[in-house]
Amino acid sequence: MHNIRMIDHRLATLRTFASCGTVTATAELTGLSPSAVSAQLRELQRSLDITLFVRSGRGLKLTAAGQFLVRRSDVLVEEWERMRAGALHAGEEAPATFAIGGFSTAASNLLAPLGAHLRATRPGLQVRVTEADPVRCLDLLTAGRLDLAVIVATQAGAAAVGDSRFEQVELLDDPLDVMVPANHRVARRESVSLEELAEEDWITEAAGGPYRALFTAAFVAAGLTPKVTHEVIEWETAMALVGAGLGLGLLPRLVSLAGADNVVRVRLGGSTKPVRKIVAVTRPGGRASVLVRDSLATLHALAQETLKARIAEEF
Repeated sequence: MHNIRMIDHRLATLRTFASCGTVTATAELTGLSPSAVSAQLRELQRSLDITLFVRSGRGLKLTAAGQFLVRRSDVLVEEWERMRAGALHAGEEAPATFAIGGFSTAASNLLAPLGAHLRATRPGLQVRVTEADPVRCLDLLTAGRLDLAVIVATQAGAAAVGDSRFEQVELLDDPLDVMVPANHRVARRESVSLEELAEEDWITEAAGGPYRALFTAAFVAAGLTPKVTHEVIEWETAMALVGAGLGLGLLPRLVSLAGADNVVRVRLGGSTKPVRKIVAVTRPGGRASVLVRDSLATLHALAQETLKARIAEEF
């Protein structure tokens, strides 16, 4: 929809620059050329007669005045989102396009069916789906390239917590289960504690990644240090290693085991039951839109249906 650009395209560019930090990244996020980004920033600075940025090495750095302007512009964005939603409602009109984004599991399990639902219920609406990591989703929201994003809250870090550039709505707590080979001693159990699996070989993401942090936090909460033997990038790789009997892994319940050979999932019991928190994010004032509100309601329903389906399929 690019709603935010209707306020002042130069201000939208400045907000995006403040979010990502470089002219090159701003150009990529906004779809402009680097020279166009630089020109817009200079034009805004000249028209306001305020020093918004200074040279820093080969790049630019926001001044205190620039940072203040960006922070206070959140109020303008919120008011514009509410005004536009109100105008559409008053005129009994609907947006022509709706851009949604999210991390891979959310894109396949939540955004794809949401897109299909919107196309069926709103034939004139063009739905655009972008798969991206949580931090990039927030940048795309700031740039006006997304209208609604689904992210893992812990992966976005402090960028989305208490940030006035965004409004968050909790969608679900996605429990982590244990993946074990089908012939493992706990494979037929209803649940198992991490303490019972303390001596096993484990498969997880490389150190420094968001899922590795979630994995480690689960063991720390149980007072354990896991023996990480294998490091992977994709869930499919972890499933293949588990199926080959090379170790165990933790798997969000939203992720399906369909197609994985010799792998079953077992609920985590005991005192430690780790979850990843999945939230929907809009720009401030975004929920004034009927389309956004309806989409959030649909996402809530899809999330619960998907978790129930996993239980029915795999436990």
